[in-house]
Amino acid sequence: MTTFNSAEAYAPASMGNVGVGFDILGLAFCEPGDIVRVERRLDGTDIVIESIEGDGGVLPRDAAKNTASVAVKAFLKMIDASSGVCISLKKGLPLSSGLGSSAASAVAAVVAVNALFGEPLSCEELLPACLEGEALVSGYHADNVGPSLLGGITLITGTSIQDIYRLPVPENMHFALITPNIAVPTVEARAVLPQMISLKQMVSQTGAVARLIDALYRNDLQAVVQAMESDEVVEPARAMLMPLLNEARTLAKQKGALGLVISGAGPTLCAVCDSSKTAVHVADALQGLYDEAKIGGVARVTKVDQTGARVLNVL
Repeated sequence: MTTFNSAEAYAPASMGNVGVGFDILGLAFCEPGDIVRVERRLDGTDIVIESIEGDGGVLPRDAAKNTASVAVKAFLKMIDASSGVCISLKKGLPLSSGLGSSAASAVAAVVAVNALFGEPLSCEELLPACLEGEALVSGYHADNVGPSLLGGITLITGTSIQDIYRLPVPENMHFALITPNIAVPTVEARAVLPQMISLKQMVSQTGAVARLIDALYRNDLQAVVQAMESDEVVEPARAMLMPLLNEARTLAKQKGALGLVISGAGPTLCAVCDSSKTAVHVADALQGLYDEAKIGGVARVTKVDQTGARVLNVL
């Protein structure tokens, strides 16, 4: 097995649910993302977190409590390696933001350590280790890990690679994201969800998911967004956690967006546009909305990342 002294990898942000597909749809954003660097330890077999940047000192430095190190441990077990590893994490993603922050850290770490050991596993074979890291924070599901690792828009029907399906990406799909300066932990966002829904709601929700997938295959962005906005179960339950949700949706459409949904568990909101120019106008308007409300936030313009996680360098 070819090994290196160090390796660095990048994993993109992701949006779980894609509006109406709770826990079964996800997509990767071109930006932002996390970068993880791993190095072989010559003085022991432990996994050590050497540094974390960009988290404001919030993330645990204990290797047993960080998604990146837990995922690396799972990978090393998969390849039956006992080497020690040092991990350096650069957070490009805000925490508790609805952008798949914990998933990106786990994915970037596993892709990096796989490169460190000469890539004994394929990208698809890395999924279980990534899921072990994600499970530490957000549960054992792949609506963020899948797209962050593989890229694109994905349908996720389980936790094995055979359960992840790549869906078509409309050519003119652009996003304006606004991440308000508040945190919505995934556990809190899940706690407000209804445990029971009516048969009528189930039929409506499954129909909307079917319309969304159909529209993707027809490259009909307008129909895609109409389906994305059709959630009658999750968004209504979480709306109270998202400041200015209705105002943001109205403003985004006034500026040319086709629609707006909550990204994952929120509070990031994702406006879908049909051009980069429109996305810039919408992002600027959303930034102004939250600044004027004294909430503040970070607006971004991005597209679907069709590549997924990748190795940046090995030495």
